[in-house]
Amino acid sequence: METREVGKGTAVNIIGTGLSGLVGSRVVELLAGDFQFENLSLETGVDITNNEVVRERFAASGAPWVFHFAAVTDLDASEKERQLGEKSLAWRVNVEGTRNIVEAAQAGGKRVLYLSTDFVFDGNGGPYTEESQPNPQSWYAVTKYEGEKLVAGMDRKGIILRIAFPYQARPQGRPDFVHRIIEELRAGKDIEAPDDQRITPTYIDDVAHAIRVLTGSDASGIYHAVGSQALSPFDVVRLIARTHHLDVSQIAPTSAESYYKGRAPRPRKAVLKNDKIEFLGICMKTFEEGLRLL
Repeated sequence: METREVGKGTAVNIIGTGLSGLVGSRVVELLAGDFQFENLSLETGVDITNNEVVRERFAASGAPWVFHFAAVTDLDASEKERQLGEKSLAWRVNVEGTRNIVEAAQAGGKRVLYLSTDFVFDGNGGPYTEESQPNPQSWYAVTKYEGEKLVAGMDRKGIILRIAFPYQARPQGRPDFVHRIIEELRAGKDIEAPDDQRITPTYIDDVAHAIRVLTGSDASGIYHAVGSQALSPFDVVRLIARTHHLDVSQIAPTSAESYYKGRAPRPRKAVLKNDKIEFLGICMKTFEEGLRLL
């Protein structure tokens, strides 16, 4: 695969959505030397569900790439709106918003990098490769998979980057799940976590590196970039406690069925394989390695 260096000379202009979010804010921080970001958000006067506004902003920009991170990610709130179908907030943002991004990008000759999720799989099989057939269960996951299909259908080759349970070294705005657990344990709260589910927490700095490499090559299609260690949420919480010298006696195991009762369905074993991205020289950290860097 052909590769080229980015970050040499003039920074590459990037149109971005969701750049103030958990993943986006850290990506901007880490890749500021490689890219110059133009943030499309409600704060900058751009509603991605408004096709006309999106087209106008894209037409006025010479950026060759669009990093599309914006999404409605609240699983439980989205599930409550499932019956609304295409009128639900998750559909309007994650599907119609993505459709607007894709159409405007194609019209302007731009490529799209789309951030997606391990939740597009049902978690009944795996480990999953990029060729595995998605079977989303929650309404959130359905809308994200619909977004994937829009990006995959672009004339100009897009990139779909699937991640899982992101955490980072310096959270901005709102804490990631690791820092939220640390705060709860320090406050003396008891925590229950499923011991019969498997997840692959993803160090956001590795995602940023993957984006740098992928956009600096002729890569296209689907790539998995998740933590290289599959753990139960119970083990995850215990590792967090031990790494930060907190009381593990506050942590108790429970079943996924009990923990998620009355909530949106979650995959029991959404373990993704990173072989394809590792071929590009990208090594995704284990959760234990990432924790030591916080």
